Amino acid sequence: MEAKARYYEKPWLKFYPRGVPETIEIPDKSLPQVFDEVAGKYSGKDAIIFYGNKISYGKLKEEVDRFASALHELGIGKGDKLALYLLNSPQYIIAYFGALKAGATLTPISPVYTSIEVKHQLEDSEAESIVCQDFLYENVERSGVKLKNVIITDISDYLPMSKKLAGKSVLGRYGKTEALSPKTIESLGFQPFQKLLKKYPPNPPKIEINAREDIAVLPYTGGTTGLPKGAALTHRNLVACQMQCLAFMPTLEQGKEVIPALLPFYHIYGQVVVMLNGLTMGATLILFTTPDLDEVLDSMDRYKATTFFSVPTAYQFLKDYDKTSRFNWKSLKIITSGADTLHESTVKDWERRTSSKIQEGYGLTECSAVSHLNPMGRPKVGSFGVPLPNIIAAVVNHETNEFIPPGEIGEMILHGPNIMKGYWKRPKDTQESLIELDGKIWLKTGDLVRMDDEGYFFFYDRKKDMIKYKGYSVFAREIEEVLHQHPQIKAAGVLGVPEPTVGQLIKAIVVLQPEARGKLSEEDIIKFCTERLAHYKVPKIVEFRGELPKTDVGKVSHRELREELE
Repeated sequence: MEAKARYYEKPWLKFYPRGVPETIEIPDKSLPQVFDEVAGKYSGKDAIIFYGNKISYGKLKEEVDRFASALHELGIGKGDKLALYLLNSPQYIIAYFGALKAGATLTPISPVYTSIEVKHQLEDSEAESIVCQDFLYENVERSGVKLKNVIITDISDYLPMSKKLAGKSVLGRYGKTEALSPKTIESLGFQPFQKLLKKYPPNPPKIEINAREDIAVLPYTGGTTGLPKGAALTHRNLVACQMQCLAFMPTLEQGKEVIPALLPFYHIYGQVVVMLNGLTMGATLILFTTPDLDEVLDSMDRYKATTFFSVPTAYQFLKDYDKTSRFNWKSLKIITSGADTLHESTVKDWERRTSSKIQEGYGLTECSAVSHLNPMGRPKVGSFGVPLPNIIAAVVNHETNEFIPPGEIGEMILHGPNIMKGYWKRPKDTQESLIELDGKIWLKTGDLVRMDDEGYFFFYDRKKDMIKYKGYSVFAREIEEVLHQHPQIKAAGVLGVPEPTVGQLIKAIVVLQPEARGKLSEEDIIKFCTERLAHYKVPKIVEFRGELPKTDVGKVSHRELREELE
């Protein structure tokens, strides 16, 4: 009972920033409703700055309404699935809100996906229409999936004349030499994005949306076990998450923020924390398709950025980048990190370099992006923070689902209005992930954590990444943290290698700094770990590589490392 009582006490509340409530009211509004209200209030204000091209909220709403009208005329309506296979661009935002306004459900596809991955997501989501970047269509064609509607757009359509060549350079970054020509697009019977906007008036259909039940977005999880699954997120799930985030960051002001949008919008982090949060609070988004750090830093300075949302790999690079100091990081209201573990060494180096603090957070696709964030002014190094308003987090035994007390490591479970409706067409997976305990529906996150007495949470490992060595439970993340402390190690991944006599041997896969390659030995790495870890946690195998497999948001892909052993 004592363990169960602790989550009811919510010890984290005493560390909430001043003015942040325990709970907030979540309206039963659809995302298009929220967007329309903001666009009406800030119609003359810049919503987007795209490589110098400025688009006001009023103009953006007009384009959204035109696109919704076009989709309606194409026969795309309530509940139809529409895929977005796009880079960050004005077209992404127009298609996103336009499709929702037409009643469709969106499924965003990563631009780095291969034709095989595209095929899986299109078929599994049952998407019959797609809005596609012209130079990415080749993967759609190779997938062999037959679609009713293909809408093609050119990245340069919204670029100012001085930046048209930059649109061509994007092709090279994706290994392409040319895109579909307008003539080819029309000969194939596809719809050019810009022609649709010009053809149809800003008169969207009147669609009744049930915010609690209707699925707005089907983002696909990273496929950590088997093929990726679609998380069914309702309009209310997404509205709740963006309201919870903004409530927890009281220094952010309606209509006054300038946000660099370098996180990809297909990913739930960039989609909710940057795009939706920004556009539903009247902020200006500085859009980047494929971020160039010099360009990002220059734009942040030129347009007076007020926030910065990014991932650990970016901070790892920026802390050593010679031009990082060109921007005054202390001028930002908030700097956050998510999508992966932020190593303590990176935090300390960042603070020494910029005299600013990073607030680490935590989230999952299944919880509409975010559940935890370190309180402003009261962060704990090594912690991903405390639950946001309306969210209850608890720790349970990962096998029995019994609540366990603070200080003990177990699986984190979450309850709140931002938790997904379930996995798309996966009733068994939904039943295993959404469980009922103590009269509430909880999401089992699959992450092993501990909560301290003050309600701050600390990440240890994904449940599936825990290593069993001679009966000991060993957390890969703990060993990776130690390896990152070595000045000559650039990146590291740790996993268990099956060995019948001990269960699993601990293997460290290490990427050295260029100047250390050929000079640092396996024995050197093992000795370094022996001095800092208990004997059973020390790697028994060390492999040197030039690079590690990464997910599309830059974290080490343990799944791919495990698959190499099969």
